[in-house]
Amino acid sequence: MIQILIDNPLLLLFVVAAIGYILGRIKIGGVSLGIAAVLFVGLGFGALDEKLKLPEIVYLLGLVLFVYTIGLSSGPGFVASLRRKGLRNNLLVLGVILLALGLAFAANVLLCLGGPLTAGMFAGSLTNTPALAAVLEQLKRSPLGSLSDQVLAEPVVGYSITYPMGVLGMIMAIYILQRFWKIDYASEVRANPEIGTHSEKLVNQTILVTQAQWAGQTVAEISAQMQWDVVFGRVLHAGQVSLVTSTTRLELGDLLSVVGDADEVRKVVGALGEVSSEHLELDRHTLDFRRIFVSNPDVVGVPLRDLGLPSRFGAVITRVRRGDVELLPHGDMVLELGDRVRVVTRRDNLDAVSSFFGDSYRSLAEIDVVSLGLGVALGLLVGAIPIPLPGGVTFRLGSAGGPLLVALFLGWRERTGPIVWSLPYSANLTLRQFGLILFLAGVGTRSGYSFVHTLAQGGGLPILFAGAIITCVAALSMLVIGYKVLKIPFGLLTGMLAGLQTQPAVLGFASEQAENDLPNVGYAMVYPTATIGKILAAQMLLSWLGG
Repeated sequence: MIQILIDNPLLLLFVVAAIGYILGRIKIGGVSLGIAAVLFVGLGFGALDEKLKLPEIVYLLGLVLFVYTIGLSSGPGFVASLRRKGLRNNLLVLGVILLALGLAFAANVLLCLGGPLTAGMFAGSLTNTPALAAVLEQLKRSPLGSLSDQVLAEPVVGYSITYPMGVLGMIMAIYILQRFWKIDYASEVRANPEIGTHSEKLVNQTILVTQAQWAGQTVAEISAQMQWDVVFGRVLHAGQVSLVTSTTRLELGDLLSVVGDADEVRKVVGALGEVSSEHLELDRHTLDFRRIFVSNPDVVGVPLRDLGLPSRFGAVITRVRRGDVELLPHGDMVLELGDRVRVVTRRDNLDAVSSFFGDSYRSLAEIDVVSLGLGVALGLLVGAIPIPLPGGVTFRLGSAGGPLLVALFLGWRERTGPIVWSLPYSANLTLRQFGLILFLAGVGTRSGYSFVHTLAQGGGLPILFAGAIITCVAALSMLVIGYKVLKIPFGLLTGMLAGLQTQPAVLGFASEQAENDLPNVGYAMVYPTATIGKILAAQMLLSWLGG
């Protein structure tokens, strides 16, 4: 059987991926390794025979796909976060990375680990796969990398030994401190509405206008004065149902449909009148609605206000669904391929509006190879540029950092002329997961034999202990400084900690504890900075220690 797998690399790849995916879904104490289990299954298979390993191109291809798709999806949120307190939060993350870098350097001095093993330990204690990939790539260009597979396997050995504690240590820090500080996650959400989280789903309500002070005023005037974050759909006036526009004037006795967060809708009801027993959204005689897939590249990356739906079709968007999340549309919102919009308009306009947005689910499954190829190629070129450091040392962003940096920029730009850089939501997730599986399976099988050899010699325990110290010190430092000194909401901070680790398992635990979106916001805010910072830190560590 081993010989069959040696002779059939594709069979080996899919066997490792399937077993790893199954094991990764097993939860112990409410926590699972997730897709990272593919790495450990790969190590197990690679340990069976020195020749049982996947070709190098497998994990390189997987790495590029993984980091590029992450960059595309994180770009807009990353840039937007810098306009708030994101710069301060990202500097905190960079400071903790530098602290972990210093601890790794000290561990190397005390334990005499060597550059490759120390760099892998650093990447594993902060659970960053792209950093590990950058170390491997730099090693291959160095004189050491040409010596043997044993040297190339050392970073993966250090990574694999410290990775489990890199996950568990962060989760334990969150659990202990939230109990010690008696964190009230719900109060944090109410006290920080500016962060923009929505703990409740969007609701639709019909309001009977009974407050005389608003009679004769337009919807735009009232909304500007009251600062409501809602969308108005239909209005029933004098027996006629029409679409609400910015120039619609309200009168006593009008029925008005409104969509928004439940708390915000209650504010509108209290100000305008009272809840009506009628439901305008169910009256589809004159105005109708349809959920439409956004598959037309021409409407992607364009602010909603510039699409001119009210003037062009007499239509308004009341909801945008992106993945599993419902968003309230605003004039400056830009649509992405794969979004589903709920459009309200006259029934005879629905087909025209559907054609305008595309409404083709089949086309969403297709990937624009031109934009994907150009983006990845540009990222690889940027990653190949040598960057000089003091002391005559140079490093490169490599196949991990280059595509990630370029993807962040392209994801923020959305489009350049006719080229739409973003991928459909489902296609992005599929490519991301597939790329990560390729990388983990490839690296695991190529390093399994050396991994077992190192453990058999008894050298794994000191590395495990050193990695645990790096993880725990980094976690406690970030949580204490962030919460006690910088006064960052703990829910947001736990997401930032997961972003520091670039670890979905930690994010999942944080989200379960908070039961709101604050951890997700914190994760997206610092994830790109943490990934790039750890890539550079791991490469510098390898250069300083000789690699």
